[in-house]
Amino acid sequence: MKHIVFVGLGSNLGGNEGGSGSNPQTNVLHALQALNKLPKSHVVACSSLYRSAPIGYLAQPDFINAVAKLETELSPSILLQNLLAMERAQGRLRQFKNAPRTLDLDMLLYDDLQHHEHGLTLPHPQMHLRAFVLQPLLEIAPDCVIPGIGSAAAALNYCQEQKLERLID
Repeated sequence: MKHIVFVGLGSNLGGNEGGSGSNPQTNVLHALQALNKLPKSHVVACSSLYRSAPIGYLAQPDFINAVAKLETELSPSILLQNLLAMERAQGRLRQFKNAPRTLDLDMLLYDDLQHHEHGLTLPHPQMHLRAFVLQPLLEIAPDCVIPGIGSAAAALNYCQEQKLERLID
């Protein structure tokens, strides 16, 4: 059975995979290519890239963010394992909460599933509070509804103070 999944992508450091010249934008673009190579999965849509100011720990560079829409036959837990492996391959270190990172991949939505287990909560528990998630999500899914929350467009109205810049290709 095929499932529709939205994945948030973010980076604000150079990474391993792209070599010494890699940067956050390259990291996100490489991650999009890697998502398309996941078993029993393919990317059906991807937002533009956005630059956003950090939230939480502020003494770090801005982030490059995007959202991808996947069609997959993978279960949520198997997909999560694959996303975490992609982060590790890109050199992701989890030094402290909201630390700078080479790659961050967050499963935002998995169909209309509302689910919680250790390490995985769906929908993503912070997504409705983050303009850098909502704006790119709405770009590729304008009628998106977040289970248990409501309209993603309505949620974005509460995030207007968050700095977000769409990057021109």
